[in-house]
Amino acid sequence: MRHYWLKLILSGALGLSWIPAYAGMTASGEAARSAAEAAHRAIADRAEEIAEMPRGYAEHPAAQALILEMAAEEGFEREALERLFAGASRQDSILEAIARPAEKTKPWHEYRKIFITPARIEGGLEFSRRYAAALQRAEAQFGVPAALVAAIIGVETNYGGNMGRYRVLDALATLAFDYPPRSKFFTGELKHFLLMTREQQLPAAELRGSYAGAMGYGQFIPSSYRHYAVDFDGDGTADILANPVDAIGSVANYLAEHGWREGEAVAAPAIAAEGYRQEWVNAGLKPRRRAAQFAAAGIRAKGPYDPKALATAMEFEGKDGPEFWLGW
Repeated sequence: MRHYWLKLILSGALGLSWIPAYAGMTASGEAARSAAEAAHRAIADRAEEIAEMPRGYAEHPAAQALILEMAAEEGFEREALERLFAGASRQDSILEAIARPAEKTKPWHEYRKIFITPARIEGGLEFSRRYAAALQRAEAQFGVPAALVAAIIGVETNYGGNMGRYRVLDALATLAFDYPPRSKFFTGELKHFLLMTREQQLPAAELRGSYAGAMGYGQFIPSSYRHYAVDFDGDGTADILANPVDAIGSVANYLAEHGWREGEAVAAPAIAAEGYRQEWVNAGLKPRRRAAQFAAAGIRAKGPYDPKALATAMEFEGKDGPEFWLGW
């Protein structure tokens, strides 16, 4: 099965797979706006209840259930977890940030300008020069182009310059316990975070990352850290938080594990004929239809393509009008 290229690359590539990859880039934002409004309502419905809860999470019923579970099933000390969660606090700014993505929607041509800047390009050249050996080795081992690995790290954290300002513990606890729309997902990530910090001997109360709990050069969420981070420099530790060489290998490994196929295209510009099947565009990230089916429906890749290849069709708001793409 081909990799879900857009989900892995444009969404933030390495773990935020719960966010629609093309949010902010497609012609239509109705679904995203509806989701944001529902999230606002869910938070508003619990506003009074949340306001009355202690700022620390040790006494929160869901936190207590998690503490008992981790103690019984994973061998954690209950008292140590209670102390840890007593020091975790709900962050309203995180709830606001995750509930309003549609309000920050930008068309593709504006979104693109955030990342394609002279400073970021120069940073990419410098990063690629400094870590040329590691990037080339990652390409040889995993089949992922060195330039793509560098670009992902550039998009995620500006080559390590901005890895996030939130305490990961606060972020994950806030979203696990006080954000009902994604509580199950973030409770799972919080479990992975506790296991990850124990396995890696990291200070759980000190690590910082994004408002969604993503960490390091490649912004891995805890489950991705545990499953896909690699010790690429051979020092005995898979450290994507402070070690750019491990981060390079880990980004490449993540893509390889998700179905990257060496030498194959990930997307192609497309032409949409008059009367094309609009309902087939922006219908999902997973390639479900053959390229030949899209061609018959009026959406055809501009260059050569395999008519039997599975594809997904996308429409972005370009500077000069709609842009159509086929992703493989």
